[in-house]
Amino acid sequence: MWLKPEEVLLKNALKLWLMERSNDYFVLQRRRGYREEGGGGLTGLLVGTLDSVLDSTAKVAPFRILHQTPDSQVYLSIACGANREEITKHWEWLEQNIMKTLSVFDSNEDITNFVQGKIRGLIAEEGKHSFAKEDDPEKFREALLKFEKCFGLPEQEKLVTYYSCSYWKGRVPCQGWLYLSTNFLSFYSFLLGSEIKLIISWDAVSKLEKTSNVILTESIHVCSQGENHYFSMFLHINQTYLLMEQLANYAIKRIFDKETFDNDPILDDPLQITKRGLENRAHSEQFNAFFRLPKEETLKEVHECFLWVPFSHFNAHGKMCISENYICFASQDGNLCSVIIPLREVLAIDKTNDSSKSVIISIKGKTAFRFSEVKEFEQLVAKLRLKCGAASTQYHDISTEVPISSESVDPSDDIEVQSLICQKECSKTVNTEALMTVFHPQDLETLNSKTLKEKMKEQSWNILFTECGRGVSMFRTKKTQDLVVRGIPETLRGELWMLFSGAVNDMAANPGYYAEVVEQSLGTCNLATEEIERDLRRSLPEHPAFQSDTGISALRRVLTAYAFRNPKIGYCQAMNILTSVLLLYAKEEEAFWLLVAVCERMLPDYFNRRIIGALVDQAVFEELIRDHLPQLTEHMTDMTFFSSVSLSWFLTLFISVLPIESAVNVVDCFFYDGIKAILQLGLAILDYNLDKLLACKDDAEAVTALNRFFDNVTNKDSPLPSSVQQGSNVSDEKSSHIRVDITDLIRESNEKYGNIRCEDIYSMRCRNRLYVIQTLEETTKQNVLRVVSQDVKLSLHELDELYVIFKRELFFSYYWCLRAPVLKHHDPSLPYLEQYQIDCQQFRVLYHLLSPWAHSANRDSLALWTFRLLDENSDCLINFKEFSSAIDIMYNGSFTEKLKVLFKLHIPPAYTEVKYKDPSKGDELSKEELLYFSQLHVSKPAKEKEAESAKNSPEKGKEKVDIQAYLSQWQDELLKKEENIKDLPRMNQSQFIQFSKTLYNLFHGDPEEELLYQAIAVVTSLLLRMEEVGRKLHNPASSTKGLSGAVCASGGPSEGQTESHLEKDPSSLREEPQWSFAFEQILASLLNEPALVKFFEKPIDLKAKLENAKTSQLSSRTRK
Repeated sequence: MWLKPEEVLLKNALKLWLMERSNDYFVLQRRRGYREEGGGGLTGLLVGTLDSVLDSTAKVAPFRILHQTPDSQVYLSIACGANREEITKHWEWLEQNIMKTLSVFDSNEDITNFVQGKIRGLIAEEGKHSFAKEDDPEKFREALLKFEKCFGLPEQEKLVTYYSCSYWKGRVPCQGWLYLSTNFLSFYSFLLGSEIKLIISWDAVSKLEKTSNVILTESIHVCSQGENHYFSMFLHINQTYLLMEQLANYAIKRIFDKETFDNDPILDDPLQITKRGLENRAHSEQFNAFFRLPKEETLKEVHECFLWVPFSHFNAHGKMCISENYICFASQDGNLCSVIIPLREVLAIDKTNDSSKSVIISIKGKTAFRFSEVKEFEQLVAKLRLKCGAASTQYHDISTEVPISSESVDPSDDIEVQSLICQKECSKTVNTEALMTVFHPQDLETLNSKTLKEKMKEQSWNILFTECGRGVSMFRTKKTQDLVVRGIPETLRGELWMLFSGAVNDMAANPGYYAEVVEQSLGTCNLATEEIERDLRRSLPEHPAFQSDTGISALRRVLTAYAFRNPKIGYCQAMNILTSVLLLYAKEEEAFWLLVAVCERMLPDYFNRRIIGALVDQAVFEELIRDHLPQLTEHMTDMTFFSSVSLSWFLTLFISVLPIESAVNVVDCFFYDGIKAILQLGLAILDYNLDKLLACKDDAEAVTALNRFFDNVTNKDSPLPSSVQQGSNVSDEKSSHIRVDITDLIRESNEKYGNIRCEDIYSMRCRNRLYVIQTLEETTKQNVLRVVSQDVKLSLHELDELYVIFKRELFFSYYWCLRAPVLKHHDPSLPYLEQYQIDCQQFRVLYHLLSPWAHSANRDSLALWTFRLLDENSDCLINFKEFSSAIDIMYNGSFTEKLKVLFKLHIPPAYTEVKYKDPSKGDELSKEELLYFSQLHVSKPAKEKEAESAKNSPEKGKEKVDIQAYLSQWQDELLKKEENIKDLPRMNQSQFIQFSKTLYNLFHGDPEEELLYQAIAVVTSLLLRMEEVGRKLHNPASSTKGLSGAVCASGGPSEGQTESHLEKDPSSLREEPQWSFAFEQILASLLNEPALVKFFEKPIDLKAKLENAKTSQLSSRTRK
């Protein structure tokens, strides 16, 4: 590798380097201790240790070339090499291309400048095809060289960054280098002859956290497959941890959330992943979550500045954050003040001429924001003006119709204008009013205490709007939060939900979208729509709005439209309960966008088959319980109690457990504070019932205590009619319990647990997501092993090891073959056995690693035929059950079972004649050839194919699952186990020839090789004679010449005689009538030869094979 020319003081380097070649201008040196007997003794050990600790290139490049000038002690390093061949190639290039030219120059300075320019030119040319796009490309190139040399991973593996740190081996720290690549965490250390090499795949990480104790002040703890690893002494531990967190979650998304992965252009191409890119991505995700912005937004710029808060008459210190379509501000104390300014609302951007370095942003509604003390404010103004020009073009049709009032603009009017097309097209079907205004209109004539309180709440909000503005760009302050905690007034609830959730931005950016989706989804019939219809009447059935067609129809349209928009989620139970509450307070289109905000941003991955998001937040909740309620943790022997009892809290935002009039207050807080509000309220509920829970003897008693508490939660200020309120309908028996007001409960949760930061929740979510995914994967594995263990003789431990190797091979393909045509990525909706399947190429790798027959010369053909035999449904994929059944027979099968497998491998549908495109490679098949042959199938009549596909997939093409078809399929599978050897088809002559060749190949290298060859020759001769006698009996006139005569010559064949004759004289087979053998004939003949029986029945150590496979599985893919 060519190096950027750097000065080296040769005087001090002579003890560490040995000279191998030299001329007038260049010196080739070898590092002391490299390739010396005994490693160069103590000096060699010390040199190696120094290279490792000091990050010397010499550790992986023990050769170097220096440029020298006469009469100077200063040399320039210009090249290094990992081996003698590489450095010799560079040396010869210098001699052929540089040496002749150097004699032309008069001065040493000119010579040095010429050499430096040439070397830099070579490096620049290499850089065009290099992955190194970092701040210091030269250092990164050196690190990349070490990474490739130390770990030998495939060249597609992209190194992201590297850090110096210590790895704790027991209580001993080992100084070395941590390399973070797209798929692996790798560590290398060399100290006094002791080498430590560690490779951990990101998708195997179950725990990643920052820890500290007495010995380790601050370290990063990585748990993988039950093993704990600790890394410490980082220069920037927070930066390192953030990057590791991003890479681990990247791996999880790639494998377990393929759809999201494919839709992300950055993640879809691993070669585009860089350290800076991952850091920016993490900041963008936190930015979007904090300000509730669309997922597509990316954080472009951050400027520290002051924002003038007019109603408080002071400058709030904080950060201005700018994305493609938004300008946001958050004070240093996040609760003090925050603002979101969509560029679509901006009318003008100006700068002041004074020394305050101010940027003034004017928006619709005659409101202006002044940001002062902005660094480089003139350039910022220019950039923002360009952005706003693009934004105003994008939203031109919308913004020109928006009226501007003298004070403030009601965002509901703005949205109505934007969705004008939607309302015109769907005025007959889509509700344009919230259901609450239709079914519970406010009676202004009858004012009771609750109505008066409601009016006072409205007045408080109106005062806030006057001070802070109204709409998406309003100031959000501590006062805003206090009003939300008290409960949002009924008339403002829909508007403020839209505002705080960010749904108002989605709706503004997609005018008319809901109308289109409703129209497209009308009349669709699938599993999601069937589930929706079943649950419609179960959604708030006690509320009048959902006892009428108006409410039911609106609920149906919103849920069906969302299932159409996002088929990945479709419909999940609990969505109906949430949507029914949204429809009470928001217009139908607004309810749809609120549902989008909840499902896709605020509660990610909640509403899918595995509810991973809810499980992650439950794990976060358990972590918070351990931190804030330790006495409860000590009392509860099993923390899963909290998971089971709180699942409905998270999925329905407490709507399913609290009376409706109290639950809406929780929803208010959720839209303002996000999941933080739910976690805080959960802690407050457990804290309130702490004494009762500590007194409970079992889980059932604890659940009863919590249910009784929820029944007695009230909302004394709710203006809802008593007929609708659920809390007022409690029985007299329960009324003896103390009532708890929801407002007091929420206020208490804020006071006690309000210090929980959104950033901490984000980090805990990332951390616990790894744990949840690995727990679900472990469950999948246990279920698969339980099913498979019933049909094989392998022990559970052997099956476990085999499953790990099987799954790892599949994941390796995901790493470096992202667009494999046949491979199906992980789909948790499939049955356990079908979630992971491998293709023929992956099977070949595993066959070479694990099969006791892999030493055979035609092992690729055997792997191909075995795969075709296992692939009964001809989809070019096999699952773990099919794979393990083959391994089980090879190792634990009886003589008859092994022979039957070999017999079936040489008859259709498994057998196909293999013709090699490149004879020079012998019997080795290329990947393309292998995949081609694996897809060749025995042709079947069309009707038979249709019947078979219908039998294999009872649900395909039908709207409902056919239970009878499933039962029939199950019965067929049971019958398959009772396969009779008499039912096996006969083997023809060409197949028998290949069968004989395979047996010869299997015996090669065996200690009893000579005896086995003689035995198979005798068996072949006997079978041919039997066939000849059989043909004579059926056709006395048939010729007795040909093959049998050749085989029987001299009383029996010698070693290899039968095989050579079969190959050399195929024409004799064509002249003779076709002959074939039944399996019983071959079995009976082989049973007469003890050597053959002994060969197939001798025990083989599977444990050793599995251990070897685990260690060599990755190295089989190393750089060539």
